[in-house]
Formats: sequence, structure tokens, C-alpha cells
Amino acid sequence: MLRIVAHVALLACALALGACGFADSRAPVPEFMRIKEAEQPPPEPPPDVKRVVREQIDVVFLNTSYPREIQVGLPHHEVRGSGWTACVRAQLTSATGSALGTQTYIVTISGGKIIDRRRAEADDICGSEAYQPI
Repeated sequence: MLRIVAHVALLACALALGACGFADSRAPVPEFMRIKEAEQPPPEPPPDVKRVVREQIDVVFLNTSYPREIQVGLPHHEVRGSGWTACVRAQLTSATGSALGTQTYIVTISGGKIIDRRRAEADDICGSEAYQPI
């Protein structure tokens, strides 16, 4: 019986001491026992949107839409993430050859590459952007 009590006490001490090794950065334990917080990577510098869009125009627009009068807005840091977003607009042609007019897209740029694009909506900032031709 004494042996069982000793094993239980030893196990309880081991668990209590082991838990100290997993204390997060805000735990009320001494500093040397806390897990260090991961350092955030430095923010990516703003991309040259004109160059990126010019080099990757086929990612933004279909070749068959014959984009012309292409213009870009200033880059904005993404709300969630480390990338950048920018508005891109151009005069496009439909698959049947009729004019679609000016279409606006928001592109996401990370690491100097366009990783996503979507059509701009009314509540996006693209309506108030100042555009420059590429």
C-alpha cells in the first residue's frame, strides 16, 4: 500500500513539474519557464504594382478579353496577412466580341507575385482610388 501511495505522489510531482515546461508567454511562472512568443516576420515592402501587373497581366485578365487602357491603384497592406492588395481596371471585350466597358479587379500580391484576383465590389475602395496607367 505504501508503494502505491509513493508511486502516485511521484507521478503527481512529475506531472506538476512537466506542466511548467508548457507554460505560455503569459503564464504566472518565472520568465525562464515560459515559452517564447514567435517573432512576427517584418512586413513586406510595398510592391511595384505597375511592374507586377505588366509582367503577370495574364493572371489578371484573360487574353481573349483583349485588355486595354490598363490602370492600377496604389498598393494597400492586407488586413489579414502580410501581402498587399491593389485595384486594377481595364477596358475589356466579351467572348462574343462586344465591349464590356471598364472592369475593375482587386489583386493580392505576395512576394512579388499575384496570388489572387477577384472582381471589385461596390463596398471595396476601388471606386475612390487614384489610378495610373501601366
